[in-house]
Parts: sequence; C-alpha cells; structure tokens
Amino acid sequence: MELFWYIVLMTMLAIYVILDGYDFGAGIIHLFFAKTEKDKKAITNAIGPFWDANEVWLIAAGGVLFFAFPTLYASSFSGFYLPLIMILWLLIFRAIGLELRGQIQNKMWESIWDKAFGISSFLLALFFGVALGNVVRGVNLGNVVEGVSTHEAHYFFLPLWNPTFSPQAEQLGILDWFTVLLGIIGVVALTIHGANWIIFKTNSDINEKLKKVVFNLNFVLLGLVIISLLVWHIIEPKPFHNFLDKPWLFIFPIITFTGLFGLFKVRSFQQHGKGFLFSSLFLLGGLTSTVASIFPKVLPSTNNINPDLTLYNVAADEYGLSIGVYWFAIAVVLVAVYMVIQYRVFKGKMDDVGYGEH
Repeated sequence: MELFWYIVLMTMLAIYVILDGYDFGAGIIHLFFAKTEKDKKAITNAIGPFWDANEVWLIAAGGVLFFAFPTLYASSFSGFYLPLIMILWLLIFRAIGLELRGQIQNKMWESIWDKAFGISSFLLALFFGVALGNVVRGVNLGNVVEGVSTHEAHYFFLPLWNPTFSPQAEQLGILDWFTVLLGIIGVVALTIHGANWIIFKTNSDINEKLKKVVFNLNFVLLGLVIISLLVWHIIEPKPFHNFLDKPWLFIFPIITFTGLFGLFKVRSFQQHGKGFLFSSLFLLGGLTSTVASIFPKVLPSTNNINPDLTLYNVAADEYGLSIGVYWFAIAVVLVAVYMVIQYRVFKGKMDDVGYGEH
C-alpha cells in the first residue's frame, strides 16, 4: 500500500507541476515580455478560468502527504517552515494580483498588481525548483552537530542559506549553489511552458515573439540540464544507480529529452498545442526521473548518524492506507468529472474571455 500511495502522491505533484506550471510561466511572460495592454490581456485570458482550479492539486497532494506519510509531513513542514510560508505569501500575492488588477481603471493601480502577479510567479517557479533541489541533496536529519544527533531522527530545520553557500556543509541552508541551479532550471522550464500555453490558447500578436523566446530559452535549458547532470556527482556519488539496476527506468529520462529536443521545432509547429505537449513531457520526465533516481528515499539524510526517510519508514498504518483507497476512488471520479467539464467549457482559444474585467 505504501507504493500505491507514493505513486498517487507523485502523480498529483506531476499534474500540479504541469497545470499550475503554465500559470507560473504565463506570469513570468507577463512580467518580462508583455509590453502592451493587449498582450497582458491575452495572457490573463489564457489562464484566467484555470489557475485557481490548478492550485487544488497542490492542496490535494498535501492532503495525501498528511494522510499516507504523516512522518514525512511532520518532518518537512517543520524543517521547510520558512520557505513554505514564503511560498504561501507568494501564492496569495499572485492570486490577488490577478483578481484586483481590474477593480480600478488606473495606470498606477494596474502596474502595482501586474508586478505582484509577475514577480510572485517568477519567485514561485524559482522556489519550487529550489525545493526539488533540497529533496535531491538531502537534509541534516536529527540536526547532527560534530557527530552527535541533537534531535530525534526525522527532525531538521533549515535557515534560508548558510555562510558557505555549499550543498556539502554540515549545517545546510535552503539556498546553496546546487539548489539555486535547480531553481533557475525551474524558472526557465516554466517560462517555456507558460509561453507554450499562451500560444496554444490564444491568437495573440505576441505568439510569434513567444515562439522565438521558447526556441532561444531551450538552448539555455539544455545547457543547464547538462550542467546539473554533471554536478549531481558532487552531491550523490552514484546518482544513476537505480537506472543501472532497473534499466526500464530509463523511460523517464527518454521522456525528458523527447520533450526537450521536441521544443527546438516550436517555430515550425502548425498545431499550437504541440509546443505545450513537449514542454509537458519535459516537466513530467524531469520530475519522474528525479524521483526514480532517489527511490525509495523521499528525503535523504546528509549524515551517517540518522537514516534516510523512505516511503516505508514514513508511511501510516496499513489499515488506514487500505481504507483510504475507497475514499480516493470517489475523489478521483469527482475530480475527473470536474476537469472534463472545465476543459470542455473553455476549450479552444481564449482571446474573448475578458477575464478580470469589471
């Protein structure tokens, strides 16, 4: 049952990254590339009917984490308390930036909430990439100091950064050069993803410009991915051991690079949805490849005193996990019906939706 709920959790997170990821990317495009009011309206129209529903997947994933893996929930929500609060505030400002902009027709008012929406989207993309980097790198479980565990084995707490900015320090921080690298990858990947969604859902004049942006940023993304794979050896001596032991896992890196190399043809796609498909494949493949590389770990320990947290030693009781399957089946049906209705109602181009107008 632990494996079943782990797959459920990872599936929810993957769906969240793909769906809310294009919202973050659209916000970054809005911040850096939307120069006219017409372009800004096209971007908000593209995500307007979807962004709040997309965030539900993050809440659902948190609920599954609380129910199925309570020890991991307790450990991570206390250890990552500071960045989680920052993410919460960024989610709030991104939402009110979208909702309050159209309340008053005033240039200063609109500019303030445009910046709130764009900067929050940028920082959210960065912080979620950094979060993935923290999981890959691991944390100092038990808060070991000079070989002595000062807290219980699953406890940790991280400041925003440490003085050395090193991922190999005994006392780690949220930010170091490795986690920031993954954060930058997150920003670039989600910018591409958001641009592809805008191209898919609008006939805006900005679309041709966005195709060039996607093509150029894809070279940056490829370079960053190669660098991350090379420096991974510094963090984990045998980062690809799971793939060598179970060759079928190579399907996930194949998905990643299929999406990455497919994006180089974005300027020639006649069907606007193809770019979004390839960026979705990259995000899906990147997340699943990362998860597969550390499996069955869910939060590695950077010391030799306390063991890694794995899906087996952080899971709830077998009885509770079994009963939860029935409720999960009901929830899946309800969510599926909602998603089908939502995307059927808002299928096609969104240029004339008029989201946020009052």
